[in-house]
Amino acid sequence: MTAESNTPVVMVTGASKGIGKGIASVFAEAGARLVLVARTEEPVQALAKEWQAQGKTVMAVAADVTDGESMRAAVDAAVSAYGSLDVLCANAGIFPSASLEEMREEDWDAVITTNLKGSFISVQSALPALKKSRNGRIVVTSSITGPLTGFPGWAHYGASKAGQLGFIRTAAIELARYGITINAVMPGNIYTEGLADLGEDYLATMAASIPLKRLGSVEDIGNAARFFASPEAAYITGQTLVVDGGQTLPESLEALGQ
Repeated sequence: MTAESNTPVVMVTGASKGIGKGIASVFAEAGARLVLVARTEEPVQALAKEWQAQGKTVMAVAADVTDGESMRAAVDAAVSAYGSLDVLCANAGIFPSASLEEMREEDWDAVITTNLKGSFISVQSALPALKKSRNGRIVVTSSITGPLTGFPGWAHYGASKAGQLGFIRTAAIELARYGITINAVMPGNIYTEGLADLGEDYLATMAASIPLKRLGSVEDIGNAARFFASPEAAYITGQTLVVDGGQTLPESLEALGQ
């Protein structure tokens, strides 16, 4: 058996930016063979070429997590290139904002379809390959918003993220017979490209409500995902890990001494 055959093949959806890119970067630094998946081909191909130039083993596939045929083709491409698929990080998601009064049915449908249905399609599409792996792992990117907290404008997003947790609990039971685990990471406020445009004052206000007094990094989420994919987490399934710097702990700002 070659050293490469012992190196896990990891697929990350929504990998071209933000948390998905952070998750992929952590696995890349650990030496995994990567499959970067995003709906738009150009940015994910550019990222793959950048990392290939750094000596990382990585390929890019354009696929839509809301389309089963598209995702099955992405999995087939990964298996064709690497011979297997061991880890799926179902990360792709959208988070547009709209109040309940202004939210259109199509706004609701778009978020639920991408975030919740997309998780189901990604997992189902990867199952045939994961069942052949000796260490099949699935990590879903959920959120504290929905399962634990609420935020104005994100009723559809919160519903989708809470729904993901219901999904993994039953999926964990069904997949256990194949030795496949499925768990979820629940990020709090994470610094990504999208937050940079909000300004320093806004970011400082966000950080002030977190006991650790900083926003999380995308690598913080990547480290949690890598733990769930590791041999050390082989006996953990159907569970969640909150990565929020303690954000959900204080019952008021007074609890933080402010």
